[in-house]
Amino acid sequence: MTQFRRQISFLLLIAGLFAGCQNSNNTAVSSESSHRISSSSGNPVEPEWGPKSVLYECNIRQFSTAGNFAGVQRQIPRLKELGVDVLWLMPVYPVGKDRRKGPLGSPYSVRDYYAVNPEFGTLDDLKLLVSTAHEQGMKVLLDWVPNHTSWDAVWKKEHPEYYTMFKGDFTVPLNEHGEPIEDWSDVCDLDFGNPDLRRAMIDAMQYWLREVDIDGYRVDMAGLVPNDFWAQARPALDSVKEVFMLAEWQDEPGHFTSCFNANYGWKWKDITKDIAAERQDAHALDTLLQYLNDFYPKGYYQLYFTQNHDENSWNGTEKELYGDAADAFNVLAFTWQGIPLIYNGQEDDLTQRLDFFGRSPIQWKKYSRQDFYSRLCGLRHINKAVWAGNAGGKVRKIPNNAENKIYAFTREKDGDRIVVILNLSKDRTTVTLRPSNAVLGPYANVFGRSTLQLTKEITLNLKPWEYMVFSNK
Repeated sequence: MTQFRRQISFLLLIAGLFAGCQNSNNTAVSSESSHRISSSSGNPVEPEWGPKSVLYECNIRQFSTAGNFAGVQRQIPRLKELGVDVLWLMPVYPVGKDRRKGPLGSPYSVRDYYAVNPEFGTLDDLKLLVSTAHEQGMKVLLDWVPNHTSWDAVWKKEHPEYYTMFKGDFTVPLNEHGEPIEDWSDVCDLDFGNPDLRRAMIDAMQYWLREVDIDGYRVDMAGLVPNDFWAQARPALDSVKEVFMLAEWQDEPGHFTSCFNANYGWKWKDITKDIAAERQDAHALDTLLQYLNDFYPKGYYQLYFTQNHDENSWNGTEKELYGDAADAFNVLAFTWQGIPLIYNGQEDDLTQRLDFFGRSPIQWKKYSRQDFYSRLCGLRHINKAVWAGNAGGKVRKIPNNAENKIYAFTREKDGDRIVVILNLSKDRTTVTLRPSNAVLGPYANVFGRSTLQLTKEITLNLKPWEYMVFSNK
């Protein structure tokens, strides 16, 4: 979605702390539905592979010189070697032509929920991509756009009753005041008050599970759709195949009990950018963690990232947004308490802002960051402590004498343990750590061949933005 869509204001529960967050609860959504999906926790079914996974977002249009499914399919073995578990494909559907933005239009302006974009290839090409990923042991998520379609969508022609009417006419999506959001000019709002639309939307989502054997969805702007729809949709999707559901939203705790296994860590993204820019210090992570734990139900987890298609296209490359701090925050994304995202090209130190409405293929070089990400992916594959939600360990701070700069923590699950030490400042810092007796002992360095003997008091000297990750296995 466009940058404007990320800047719609919303009510912050901790005033002032999270200034700059871009995803918002800008449309009234229904309260948590009374519908519950059977599971031991009362939450939606959790695919066993979900909390362990590393996600990789693929911008099909820009991923290869050809810009098609085949260009992605050919690189799946490399992504497997990188350590990717889940391949998230940006929208694969035909893009609307009416009111199109730019030469190719937004991938999120969907003309037909039952077809593939002919620029990308055929349905059989997509099936081959998915089957190739499955052969490599990887899962595949499709991007789903339920809140709106293009203005020339098949549904708008065949079922105009599916659409929201504003002052007697079709409309772009409306904000929380019931006013048209003019910048969303290339899309037309759907009306989830219509039971027939709800059934049609669920049928369309089931189609891709049956026809292409995908493994779930990343749902665009999930909070603009009433939450009771998601409670209705989830059991219908699971009746076809147990799915993993990721919400691009952060402001509806009820999503975790209606449908979704994970949501977006927009606040995490903004806080980490603030720390990198010295607008906040390491203490902000403590406040954020407390806020998240209070706001969401037990066992929640989020997707953490320093880049995705919106950040890259509208706000800047990783270097522009994080500077020399980027690797430290990527380490945090992989080890904190959620699931991490690699945006295509990060493993090659992507320095391009990829065009949102046109073609600007990634200029692949020598995959200079492959080893960095492979080590982090490998850690998630062997150490339960870094898994997400109830599957992983709780974040426990390691006390130190420089907590405004040094963020040190440990996590443990079923005897697996990690120790992470991050200098979240531009200053060389000498720090004394005082870990609890429970975490003392030897650890292997994830980024080297050395070991660390963690004692009751240990002093380290860390360079600006230096990171250390240690594992007991």
